[in-house]
This record gives sequence, C-alpha cells and structure tokens, in this order.
Amino acid sequence: MTTQAELATRFEAERGRLRSVAYRMLGSLTEAEDAVQEGWLRLQRADDGEVRNLGGWLTTVVGRICLDMLRARSTRREEPLEEGGGGEFRLPDPVVRPADPVHEAELADTVGLALLVVLDTLAPAERLAFVLHDMFAVPFEELAPIVERTPAATRQLASRARRRVQGATAPADTGLARQREVIDAWVSATRAGDFEALLELLDPDVLLRVDQGPGTAALLVRGALKVAGQAALYGRMAPDTFAAFVGDGVGMVAAPGGKVVTVGWFTFRAGRVVGVDIIADPDRIAALGIDWPADR
Repeated sequence: MTTQAELATRFEAERGRLRSVAYRMLGSLTEAEDAVQEGWLRLQRADDGEVRNLGGWLTTVVGRICLDMLRARSTRREEPLEEGGGGEFRLPDPVVRPADPVHEAELADTVGLALLVVLDTLAPAERLAFVLHDMFAVPFEELAPIVERTPAATRQLASRARRRVQGATAPADTGLARQREVIDAWVSATRAGDFEALLELLDPDVLLRVDQGPGTAALLVRGALKVAGQAALYGRMAPDTFAAFVGDGVGMVAAPGGKVVTVGWFTFRAGRVVGVDIIADPDRIAALGIDWPADR
C-alpha cells in the first residue's frame, strides 16, 4: 500500500514532464498547471492496482484531461479575426527570460511559438495524437482509448496532424544573432521614430497581431507600411523595451519601471520579419509570472 507521502514524492518526480505535455497540448501555462493538478487529484482517487506504470498512467490521464479542455475550448472558439481588428483571438503563452548567455543554453528544450500556433489549428484528437506520439513517444495502442478510435485510426490522426505541422512551420533560417540584431534595430527605430529603418526590417506582407484580452478588440494589421506605422505609435514605450528570449527565439518585452506590460516576438524568413505577435492583455501578462530584472 503506497502512502500519500510516497505518492506525492513520485508525482513530483513526474511533474515537469507532465507540465511539458500539457503545455504542448494547450498552449497555455496556467491551463497546463490546472491539468497537471487535476492529474494529481485523479491519482489520489485511483486504486493502487490500476497504476502499474506511474509515468505512463499519468501521461495518459493528463492527456485525456487536456483533450477534454480542448474540446470545451473548441465549442466556444472565437470568431475569425478580420484585418483591422474587431474580434478576439488568443496567442500561445510564451516562456520569457532575459536575453543573456545563461538563459540561451536553456533554449534547446523550449517550445517554438510558431509550432504552438499551428497546433492550435488542429482538431483536439489530432493534437493529442501528434503531441503524445511524436513528442512523447506514447504508443498508438495507449492513445486509441483516449480518442475512442482504433490504433490504426489514431495513427492516421497523428499522420494527418504531422503533415499539417510540416506544411505550416517553415524551418528556422534566422539565427539568434540576427534575431537579436533585428530586435535591437526595431527598438532603436521606434525610439527615434525612424519609419524608413522600420521598413527595412519588414517583409512587404508582414502580419502584426496584438492580443489585447477578452472584451477588447484584437488588432490585426498586414503590410510593411501599416505595421511600421503602428510600431511608430508605440515609440513612447521604446526606452523601456528590451530584448528577451521568448519561446525558442529572441523577442522583446516592454517593462516600464521593471514591470512587464507587453511581450512580443517575431517570425522570420530569410532574415526579415514576416510576423509580429504581441500580448498586451494585463491579466495574461500577470499570469505569465515573468521575473524581470529590476536593473534592466
């Protein structure tokens, strides 16, 4: 008979991996924590006899919890956002750290935000099959009962998701050094109000998306001229904008007085910016719990 203390110790040893599973499934740090905590509650209610392989049992349980959360989310999916704003959408939660050599070494295990955006377009069952099989090597025989399909059908779900991911996520072709150069140039240009310098950084069809939170119209702007003009409007925040590691690349945070108020990241192609994503929702920023150095 396993004691509660022993069970808690074994669960804590699995928590980091379970959080990684849930984050890739949900794209939300807070929802991932909720899913992991629910996994702990279900483990406490389970019989010892049904938990032979704790790691595998917890992975499938948390996967099933995430699947239910995704299905609930899809029933209240926001209407598509039109150019100029007028709708709502949610960008994935990024992991944010100061841009310094100590944190650069941690990037290898960080999830790409572009991948999370693509995963969010998949059906819930496709996302589960792809994430748990391709990223965490869970056999299709164990996934099939979760999605209520045969192993062969579950394999097809993962295959279909894999094709969509590969077709929508371009391989990274812009190194961290170039990304940092672009971020620094962006901040300098907005600080100086240098419209031409901003244009030089942007692809002609660049897309800007700003997630301003529930109840506030999100912003969608396409085209280098419009995006550069929009960036110039934020010039007042440039003195308090700094480079940071956002997801698996270099992004930026605006932190007046050391308090982070926006987080942004770029998508690159051939060294130029093709996408700018910014989270400006105060509640989401607070929930990210970014530990920003006060001396930046």
